[in-house]
Amino acid sequence: MLKIQKFELSKRVTLTCAATDKFKTGVLSVNLITQLSREDAAKNALLPKVLRRGTSTLPDMRSLSEAFDDLYGARIVPLVRKKGELQCIGFYSDFIDDDYVPGDEKVLERVTALLGEMLLSPATSGGQLLGEYTDSEKRNLIDEIRAEINNKRAYAQAALWRNMCADEAFGVNKLGDEKTASAITAHSLTAQYKKLIDTAKVEVFYIGSAAPERVRDAVSSALSTLPKTKADDVAGTEIRINPTSPEVRRFTEKLDVTQGKLSLGFRMGETMRAPDYAALAVFNAAFGNSVTSKLFLNVREKLSLCYYASSAIEKHKGVMIVSSGVEFANFERAYDEILKNLDAIRAGDVSDWEFLSAKRAVTTFLLAQLDDPQGLEEACFDQLIAGIPYTPDEYATLAEAVSREKIIEIANSVKLDSAYFMEGK
Repeated sequence: MLKIQKFELSKRVTLTCAATDKFKTGVLSVNLITQLSREDAAKNALLPKVLRRGTSTLPDMRSLSEAFDDLYGARIVPLVRKKGELQCIGFYSDFIDDDYVPGDEKVLERVTALLGEMLLSPATSGGQLLGEYTDSEKRNLIDEIRAEINNKRAYAQAALWRNMCADEAFGVNKLGDEKTASAITAHSLTAQYKKLIDTAKVEVFYIGSAAPERVRDAVSSALSTLPKTKADDVAGTEIRINPTSPEVRRFTEKLDVTQGKLSLGFRMGETMRAPDYAALAVFNAAFGNSVTSKLFLNVREKLSLCYYASSAIEKHKGVMIVSSGVEFANFERAYDEILKNLDAIRAGDVSDWEFLSAKRAVTTFLLAQLDDPQGLEEACFDQLIAGIPYTPDEYATLAEAVSREKIIEIANSVKLDSAYFMEGK
């Protein structure tokens, strides 16, 4: 079983250590957590990209590259994540475990110190983040925002949330939008940086074989100049139990595509008042998130209505999406069949084989996270934000114990809110 130990380093900083000797690398992430908002999303997304360009002692990419080479190829990359209506930015680092380094060199401490310098002592001029780096990374961010339309499947999902949750923070893209990104200056970005450094909650994660006390000391030293103020309270995520409108809202967009996209957005309903996350995962696997699910076997394989059809639950927000690629002429039939298969679960039409296969899919996925350091970091962080108090292996055990009645109850709680159709011009 994975051993997890937590340390409160200050009023604002929490360190979570997951002890494991399975990997030849260690993982360290530093996450600043703030409320997702339309006004600040682009600035927050840009910040780690600019901070990654240089520090006070390593002011450019060349000197940083040399430092990473000296650390046996360690990496520090920008992080931008969206969890419900929280935006989480910072850095993810992986580096060779000390057991595989010649001599007594302490790579963990050196990488942690560099990460702390990158966050707290960036390259500046006149007290401001460098305009050259800001403008360069701003162009990259705008290109990244524009490029999202090239992945039509992901774009359709984002378009559904943007329309369905137009008056909720969840409808905001984690990267912000092109208009607000274009308006960012070195001055405005510096002001946002100082605000986050002064007020944001900081969550640090370590995964590796080092003793937790050693990691605690390294992180405490690296973040010693972080202001010791109390973190600002964030509103968190608003979970709406019921659909926004009594009628299902339909949104249609015409693009230059040869394959249609149909995305359905659901509210998870009363089940989110006291969510059973293991049961939600099993329901999701039975409905559309596995190769033995009803959507895969019936809508895609048996009826050949969709090129793909799958479901995904955003547990932080209490919503579910069904994504599908459909011929334009099959929109309405696919729409009806997706809902028909949800109704089948509501009515208890879940065979023993379907039910056991769903549980097996969930436990296989959860246990696989223990074999990948990056996946394990993501899982631990995701569960912390959701307030899930157990490890992935404990989560898998709970999934095995989920009852058929529970997933039927969840299916009956789910309510369709909106539908998004991507049509061809």
